[in-house]
Amino acid sequence: MTTGPVSATSQANAPDSSLNISMTTACCSVLRWPKLTGGSQGSSAKLEQRKTSDDASGEKLVMRTGKIKQKCCQRTTEWLELKEVEKALIDGHRPMNPCPVYDKVNNKLFLFFICVEDGITELHQIKKCDNKTRLCFITSEDLGETWSDVTNLTDKLSEIKNWATFAVGPGHGIQTESGRLIIPVYAYTAIKPSKPYAISLYSDSHGENWKFGDFIRKFNEESVVSVECEMAELSKDHIYCNARNVGGHRVEAVSDDNGHSFTIPQPENNLVETGSGCHGSVISFPAQQESENTESDPSQNLEKWLLFTHPTSPKHRVKLGVYLNKSPRDPKAWSEPCIINEGPSGYSDLAYIDDGCFACLFECGQQEIHEQIASVVFSYKDITKK
Repeated sequence: MTTGPVSATSQANAPDSSLNISMTTACCSVLRWPKLTGGSQGSSAKLEQRKTSDDASGEKLVMRTGKIKQKCCQRTTEWLELKEVEKALIDGHRPMNPCPVYDKVNNKLFLFFICVEDGITELHQIKKCDNKTRLCFITSEDLGETWSDVTNLTDKLSEIKNWATFAVGPGHGIQTESGRLIIPVYAYTAIKPSKPYAISLYSDSHGENWKFGDFIRKFNEESVVSVECEMAELSKDHIYCNARNVGGHRVEAVSDDNGHSFTIPQPENNLVETGSGCHGSVISFPAQQESENTESDPSQNLEKWLLFTHPTSPKHRVKLGVYLNKSPRDPKAWSEPCIINEGPSGYSDLAYIDDGCFACLFECGQQEIHEQIASVVFSYKDITKK
């Protein structure tokens, strides 16, 4: 596995030197909620810059572009300078939760985010059922060199007025085989006691029009809360969702109508939630050839495999692990995790590069998860070798 710095200045030692993870710390501010878009040529990291780790102290959205470098048999990411995404704001509000999705058909990058009224916390909105959050996006046709003005979707989507508050991601969106763009969202109902549920926001018109799907909240007739989430395409019209829970196990759900409605196969699975919950990242990728002697053709497997990153401790945000699932519809099929960071570990975001290679951004540190942002590039063989 190989890595490169993402956040800003002084370099720190990796807690697990065997993985060769280098990390950097931000100066005079806190960078949180890493989001990654990437491919074989390079990656783009979107981050939220805050005065402190407190959600209410957000200042602006920033980004950093990275180029994938091949050296011998290893790949690394060479990161360029951190820069502000100046268009990502509306007056009197702080931007939060950057969530990118790339439209491959029109070569257009969408950066979704929420804008929350200055001085208003998420808890205040939940308690008062008083939604002060706005749903926004900007676009770029040159991979983030320049950006459009802000589009505010809040008044165009009637569901929002019935919510106490909501947020996109945090994480990345996806584009399905049909061309549908999907943004992961979670919302708190305005009926007391307010409860959170994951939901999809999608467009079949390459971003011209957007609509919400249905809340992910039922196992049989029992209500299951779900919070921050990410989604991945298993095969045509079949979408997988992995969402944060308030404890116990992660919430996994599957859609057979291209991400509009989801069912929860079973409320408990092999993926343990951490403490009161933590965001995790999931991506799908082509089934891999297991060995040179394997006769089966992975291209005959119509469904893709899944990769998931999340702290592995049931109590604390430590030991960031990578989990593999070769049978995505079976919540019991997740592998034991491959640990990529032993120490404090927070939010993460995955991207598939190509040829069985992946990139991951994650929060980490020596004492606290908010100290650093690290990037790591690894292969399928790295996480499956015994």
